[in-house]
Amino acid sequence: MSRPANKRTVDMQILADWVEPGSRVLDLGCGRGVLLENLVQSKNVYAVGVDLDFDKISACVRRGLNAYQGDMLRLMGTFPEHHFDHVILSRTLEEVGHPADVIEQALRVARRVTVGFVNHGFWRNRLDVLLRGRKPRNAVYTTEWFESRPGNPVSIADFEHFCAAKGIVIARRAHLGGDWKTPCKVAPNLLAGYALYDLTR
Repeated sequence: MSRPANKRTVDMQILADWVEPGSRVLDLGCGRGVLLENLVQSKNVYAVGVDLDFDKISACVRRGLNAYQGDMLRLMGTFPEHHFDHVILSRTLEEVGHPADVIEQALRVARRVTVGFVNHGFWRNRLDVLLRGRKPRNAVYTTEWFESRPGNPVSIADFEHFCAAKGIVIARRAHLGGDWKTPCKVAPNLLAGYALYDLTR
């Protein structure tokens, strides 16, 4: 399995396909702004990013992006309803303190919310736990439990249950295999390594 840094091409293309040209986009947990920069260049979006890491926000600014360092819930609270067309959480959901609150607030400030996450229910993760009886260690989960991220490992089954429980509509979904490139059409909670969901009310 290749390292996550080399797995961005397909999921970034799916995200770009789901974002309308010229739309207003808020990226929660924007990191160094790679995705936002891609959307600005390919879709001419008005882009805003937010992240807690000052160095990552500095990298966004160097890319010429609008980016804020701080708490995403607090920032979203300053925007009126449907201020954005699209909110994106790309590999962010697993690391936020209150994921349900973040998604609910994102659905308030935008018409659509796209979530992308590593599927913790992927068969290799299950096998690692079964055979070793310990936290998975692989190309995605590279750290020991005591120094690890994410804090909220989520499976496809977990996420779809959450959407059903909260009355959130799944407008589109895409599941990718363990290589994060090949579409996964069968038993995604077991066989998909990565998942993307486009949500609305």
